[in-house]
Amino acid sequence: MKSLKITLPAFALLFFTSCDTLNQAGQVLSQAGLGNPTATEISMGLKQALEFGTSASSDKLSATDGFFANAAVKILFPEEAQKVERTLRSVGLNKLADNVILSINRAAEAAAVEAKPIFISAVKGMTFSDATNILLSGQQDAATLYFKRVTSQQLADRFRPIIESSLQKVGATRYWSDAITAYNKIPLVGKVNPDLSSFVTGKAIDGIFFEIAQEELKIRTRISARSTPLLQKVFAYADRNRD
Repeated sequence: MKSLKITLPAFALLFFTSCDTLNQAGQVLSQAGLGNPTATEISMGLKQALEFGTSASSDKLSATDGFFANAAVKILFPEEAQKVERTLRSVGLNKLADNVILSINRAAEAAAVEAKPIFISAVKGMTFSDATNILLSGQQDAATLYFKRVTSQQLADRFRPIIESSLQKVGATRYWSDAITAYNKIPLVGKVNPDLSSFVTGKAIDGIFFEIAQEELKIRTRISARSTPLLQKVFAYADRNRD
């Protein structure tokens, strides 16, 4: 009697059929014969993934309501000015407080489009060593941390003038001035006037990195997010070499 032999691809099919979708199983099987990527393929594959992810993040946040309608990144009053908002609302100035929040989020959306070329430049400057370390580090946010390290200052330099201009264009500066003036006129309150453009710049950058982290997690954990043969090969290799 011939012994029953189950090949690795067949085993993968049986395993994933029982614990995941058949669609994912098919993708696993398609990757089984891809072999290990070369150093060049690792670099190219990771760069491709990061260009996709950072572009998607920038596009998402720069759209109308990209910040304002996204609870995870929506910008609210600065912490030191939240008492301003509470006080304004308590005296019937809800519309003024709402205008401040809407306008600062619009300013962040206007700046977010500028993130794309900065990230693409950072991706192109990535070395083989950088790419390999990011791919195989075992950290789900390794690429995001790399971007924070190499682009944060450049993003701040690029975002700040755009946000300052946008704050004026969308009326945030006027609304903010009106809100602070109205608050400071209320008897017995301490005077406040946080630097709005610095605050919005910082929050806009935080929002960009949050979205990049989500895109990175997606491609590291979802086979369906690996949309090209190169991505499939490189991230299948990363899956096999997790710490």
